[in-house]
Amino acid sequence: MPPSRTQINCPRCRQPITAQVEQLFDVSSDPGAKQRLLGGVSNYAACPHCGYAGALSTPIVYHDAEKELLLSFFPPELGMAVNEQEKLIGPLITQVANRLPPEKRKAYLLRPQNFLTYQSLVERILGADGITPEMIQAQQQRVTLVERLLAAATPEARKELIKSEAKLFDADFFALFNRLLEGAAASGQEGIAKQMDELQRLLMEETEYGRQMSGQVKELEQAVKTLQAAGKGLTREKLLEILVEAPNETRLGALVSLTRPGLDYQFFQSLTERIESRKGAERTKLEALRERLLEMTRQIDQRMEEEVKRAQSLLENLLAAEDTQGATAEHIQEIGDIFIQVLNQALQEANRRNDTARMPKLQQVVAVLQQASAPPPEYELLQAMLEAPDEAALDKLLVEKAGLLTPEFAQLVGGLLAQQEAGGKEPKLGGDDKVILGRLDKIYKTALKVSMKKSLG
Repeated sequence: MPPSRTQINCPRCRQPITAQVEQLFDVSSDPGAKQRLLGGVSNYAACPHCGYAGALSTPIVYHDAEKELLLSFFPPELGMAVNEQEKLIGPLITQVANRLPPEKRKAYLLRPQNFLTYQSLVERILGADGITPEMIQAQQQRVTLVERLLAAATPEARKELIKSEAKLFDADFFALFNRLLEGAAASGQEGIAKQMDELQRLLMEETEYGRQMSGQVKELEQAVKTLQAAGKGLTREKLLEILVEAPNETRLGALVSLTRPGLDYQFFQSLTERIESRKGAERTKLEALRERLLEMTRQIDQRMEEEVKRAQSLLENLLAAEDTQGATAEHIQEIGDIFIQVLNQALQEANRRNDTARMPKLQQVVAVLQQASAPPPEYELLQAMLEAPDEAALDKLLVEKAGLLTPEFAQLVGGLLAQQEAGGKEPKLGGDDKVILGRLDKIYKTALKVSMKKSLG
């Protein structure tokens, strides 16, 4: 469970400020601790008085029982003598040991590794995950490159920079770029997100990897259209014809990824029968196609197994945390469809075994996911207004809920109104289109009027 914010004095101006101060990062009992340490969430000060922003000089103890890591770092500027360090670290190590069951209390707990620099501590933690200093340096190069691209004054300057650093624009760069873009959008940095969106379009045009990605997207779109055209008539025989006629490797891969469940034993049996009935070049082509399909399906299945294992590992870490709900909320971005499937299986198994210890923890995970997937309160309010039985009831709601008619609510209604007027079908609000349009217009105008009055005081 992350620590609460603490009042401290700003390192520069000495004014009182709040910061999240944390000395013990015990990953074994709190999976989110590692991300807080590596992400700079804890032990970081931002002063609203003098503008200071930087890391706090805080002693750190890091523990990961799975990797048998017990690490410590004492900032040199604190000037702590060895005996003082031992007095500080002793109770923290005792706390770590007490949290572990007796069978997991191993010799490494008696030999904590002390690091002279924060960077060396981070490299040791990442090294245990298979991330080398060279990989860290390469990541930093990519981050710096993104910053340089955003700082470039003109599109021409960006193109020159892209050309000179061509070797850095690989899969890892684009994965990092997407994470940074999503982070900027999620944190409300609209200006930076817009710049990055424009830069992304340029990178897709000007880099080799970007052009490859664009080509893959186009081939995937064509594959979807082909399968949609087949519709309900998509039998195994028809699927085989589609795969045989695939114009290139990229299209074939897209089709296989979209139809993996259909590439079963019966499908390959039909393909083998066709091969045996053919001769010459056609037979050779079909044999090559069979080998390629077998390899593609094997790779898909392997990736799926890896995803399932990661999801299972994440679920077990969440269940082992002292605060399961808090840990789930911290890792919400890592949760996808595979995790949901693993969670459902775990719930069924716990129910079958009547596991009264495991079931409450699993239900806590479910509760966090349900809350995260719930529609925003603005949408619930709008839905209630659209479902009002008559205009009088709508007018009453508009008066009663005036305090909730915020600029954000007006923006939501305005967007839906524009979609409906343009003939859009999403989101489906139900009811007669003309009635919906009329009500949306009335709600939008009222919300806009109320929010403007609030802005003007």
